[in-house]
Amino acid sequence: MRIAYARVSTDAQELHRQLDALEKEGYEKLIKEKYTGIKKDRPELQRLLDIAREGDTVIVESISRLGRKTLDILSIIEELTNKGIIFISIKEKMDTTTPTGTAMLGMIAVIAQLERDMIVQRTKEGLESAKKRGVKLGRPKLDEQKVKDALNLYDEGNHSIKDIIRITGISQGKLYKEINKRKIDS
Repeated sequence: MRIAYARVSTDAQELHRQLDALEKEGYEKLIKEKYTGIKKDRPELQRLLDIAREGDTVIVESISRLGRKTLDILSIIEELTNKGIIFISIKEKMDTTTPTGTAMLGMIAVIAQLERDMIVQRTKEGLESAKKRGVKLGRPKLDEQKVKDALNLYDEGNHSIKDIIRITGISQGKLYKEINKRKIDS
């Protein structure tokens, strides 16, 4: 079976351009989705992955329709090819049954890994630079006395949560966490 997949990110966007290209390519089943490509867990993409079987062909207008993150795109294509499903991207002229298509996939994988390695390297360099400048990294340590004061004010019952936060300077989340912790411990 030839399964076409078309996606746009928002309800305001239209699928017409993709659908025209997919129709020229030909398909038996069409799966359409209006969902951001940043997230890999998309309902219609998951349905596509669930129904596609060995020997099927999945067709997209452009590889970017599978997602916006290179590593996500690669993992989706790898999942398809591991199941024996052919993948075709019309715009990039990628077809996983051809040597050129397989080579393109390999190049994209190399670029994705390079991108990830560069991000890791820049992060390490940034952390080292911050340490040299004396920047303290990590979460600031909360003053335990402030927590005790906040809990005492809470126990008195004369102050609202908003007042306790303003007086002690601890966050609302931390206050509720400490209140709940006491309930569990007792």
